[in-house]
Amino acid sequence: MTHRPPRTPLRATAALALLPLLTLTACGTGDTGSAAVGAQGSPAPTDDPVAAVREVDSVAALLPAGVREAGTLKIGSSIGFPPGAYYPNGADKAPAGQDIDLADAVAKVLGLKLERQDASFETILPALGSGKYDVGTGNFGVTTERLKTIDFVTYINDGQGFAVKDDNDSVKKVTDLKQLCGLTIGTGAGTTFEATLTAQKDVCAKAGKKPYDVKVYSENAATLTALQQGRIDVIMSTINGLRYQAAQPASHTRFLGEYHRLDVGFAFKKGSPLTKAFRAAVDHLIEDGTYRRILGKWGTTASAIDASRINPPEHA
Repeated sequence: MTHRPPRTPLRATAALALLPLLTLTACGTGDTGSAAVGAQGSPAPTDDPVAAVREVDSVAALLPAGVREAGTLKIGSSIGFPPGAYYPNGADKAPAGQDIDLADAVAKVLGLKLERQDASFETILPALGSGKYDVGTGNFGVTTERLKTIDFVTYINDGQGFAVKDDNDSVKKVTDLKQLCGLTIGTGAGTTFEATLTAQKDVCAKAGKKPYDVKVYSENAATLTALQQGRIDVIMSTINGLRYQAAQPASHTRFLGEYHRLDVGFAFKKGSPLTKAFRAAVDHLIEDGTYRRILGKWGTTASAIDASRINPPEHA
């Protein structure tokens, strides 16, 4: 399954969204080279498919009465990098991205306001159980392990991929983790990527090869810095995120392709009464075309789903 979004003007515009991260990379290392050039002008796409979304009474009626009366939901959002969610104009301004637009559109269909709180990726799922958030977003992939404690309402099909520096000719593609033996892989803390690499850590020893090493980072900018400086050989991250990263020349990365697809969804505590309403809201957005317009804005239409699902099994 190796669908690649078409290279359209919208996608090219959205690809520029990576530049703020490159600015952070440069500032963090004292490097003021080409990565920082032009980084001031990196606006998000200007079209706003969410603006026309209105409340749908039949969908909002699926919410618990107390939630409808309160009129608000607390959402924990991991603001990382495009196309999912990022700060195009600095952390003191509003975030943008596919996850932001989809959450806002769902909230409008349900007649709710979102109280958004920026939170680190690895803290959101545990905080759902404590009631700190009603819902979480952060490109959370649906896995068998997560389904034990979390409910999901799917909204896109993304997954796991790899990238290297654009001048790295030794790694062409990764279809098997044994191809990573002897290399150092950088990935995000608390992610499915870290879990996959940890679970398969003995694959190299079984093949009689030198094991791969895994370095975990809390921010995408730090991972990219490590790659640029040669402290890691490969990045493992989201398919859509790595595609965007590779589309920006200043990142000097090359996307190696898809490794494992995963459904991605809104996350809730187990047994949440909100899941049916959220699924109906996503399905409404799919049916009326808003969903496709949001994905088109962010260049991710190849990851579109036909219908939302509650707690689907992890892809084999």
